[in-house]
Amino acid sequence: MGDNRLETLALSEAEQLTLQGWARLRTTAQGLAKRARIVLTCARGLSNTAVAARLDTDLGTVARWRTRFLLDGLSDEPGPGVPRTITDAQVEEVVVRTLEEVPEGHRTTRGAEALSKG
Repeated sequence: MGDNRLETLALSEAEQLTLQGWARLRTTAQGLAKRARIVLTCARGLSNTAVAARLDTDLGTVARWRTRFLLDGLSDEPGPGVPRTITDAQVEEVVVRTLEEVPEGHRTTRGAEALSKG
């Protein structure tokens, strides 16, 4: 059942393809993949409660990402605080290298830091 108070979340074909790619790729940061799944599920016309139950996540998380998508689409504005010193591509590279190069059971923060420098 849909919630009549919720604004309809409609996706363009390009947005849908981008979000599906983010949700599917194993190398996508899990936060981004979760966000993509939330937005894709919201676009089906489900209420925040139904989306939260379907994706086994918090209602507040669904409400936050639905609202942010409705306001900004796929673009994100920088958050408050000190600007990042590394790019999304660098973060992605460290995650991929960590998953592919470090033996199973040996994943540590210190090990990931060493990979990012090497």
